Amino acid sequence: MRNFVFLQAIMAIIEITSLKEPGIEVFSTLTEAQLRMELEQEKGLCIVESPKVIRVALDKGWEPTALLCERKHIEGDARDIIERMGDVPVYTGSRELLASLTGYTLTRGVLCAMRRRQMPSVAEVVKEARRIVVIEAVTDTTNIGAIFRSAAALGIDAVVLTSDSCDPLNRRAVRVSMGSVFLVPWTWLDGPASTLKNYGFKTAAMALCNDSISLDDERLRAEERLAIIMGTEGDGLPYQTIEEADYTVKIPMAHGVDSLNVAAAAAVAFWQLRV
Repeated sequence: MRNFVFLQAIMAIIEITSLKEPGIEVFSTLTEAQLRMELEQEKGLCIVESPKVIRVALDKGWEPTALLCERKHIEGDARDIIERMGDVPVYTGSRELLASLTGYTLTRGVLCAMRRRQMPSVAEVVKEARRIVVIEAVTDTTNIGAIFRSAAALGIDAVVLTSDSCDPLNRRAVRVSMGSVFLVPWTWLDGPASTLKNYGFKTAAMALCNDSISLDDERLRAEERLAIIMGTEGDGLPYQTIEEADYTVKIPMAHGVDSLNVAAAAAVAFWQLRV
């Protein structure tokens, strides 16, 4: 208790008794769309969950605006994080109160609101890249997070997403990625995947077609710069995307299975096509 009182004295730790108290709207009432502020993304926010993921974001220079955690974590899992907060407000309350937030009990008791950054251009993101993934029309947050995690682990240099894909800074996507959305450079693609040819990439559409080549085809590994295009699990990639790609690629399957979940397929492709 003495240490808690000491931390309160030197930091902006605020006890709350209701989820309606001013200052915690970012955690309790704002929707993903309101957090994102789509027209002015650099003024928007995202929610980062769990001490491990928060540390990843802080280490990469992301700016916190508020922290919410159970009392026990102030002197526990969140102590080092709080010490890095400076004058950023840290809200705390009972476990019973905070558990009334949807999904809060899944976060190991710590949530951090962080300021979004201005998005880089495609040219900036792919400038030094040799292997990138294009995420086209994938709207499932779990799949987005899993693709980012595999991209970080398996050496993908950058991620570009079409505008009809899910926001990688969605709360669940960030959590599933285990913070990989802060590790791999990414941005939105304004136009079709074929525009990446302007940056020196050959494009490989992951799709089941009569002329698809196998993922282990030597021509793919030999490409100096390759953009791997992943589509939604249900409908797959649009016809135009497949037609405009330099390669159409399939993963060889056994037992009559025709496809994998998009996140699993992405991991297999990343491993096989790594450089």
